Amino acid sequence: MPVIHTHVSVSTTPAQREALKTAYGKAITAVPGKSEGWLMCPFEDNMPIYFGGDDSKPAAYVEVNVFGRSVPGSAWEKLTEQIMAALGKELGIPADRTYIRYTATTDWGWNGGNF
Repeated sequence: MPVIHTHVSVSTTPAQREALKTAYGKAITAVPGKSEGWLMCPFEDNMPIYFGGDDSKPAAYVEVNVFGRSVPGSAWEKLTEQIMAALGKELGIPADRTYIRYTATTDWGWNGGNF
């Protein structure tokens, strides 16, 4: 039950979102037991994002949430590399203007109940 929620300050096209979704689907396998089969990818674009008090350059804020008790730090490191590379390639957002927040939780609802 992973979710990669992407907030970006630039416009996105359906093709760019599809490319990011595909890249995220590959990247999420860095987390033990996770796959694209359960991955949800909401996208929000054209968001005003101030980074260091400046909103004149592209920026991104990404939230990665997974069902579980803990995730090895090496998995988060791999995800950071791959998510930032995809954002740079597809949207021109530099890594130094991107934050990613990671959360693992056992509190997760789906299909009318909780896991």
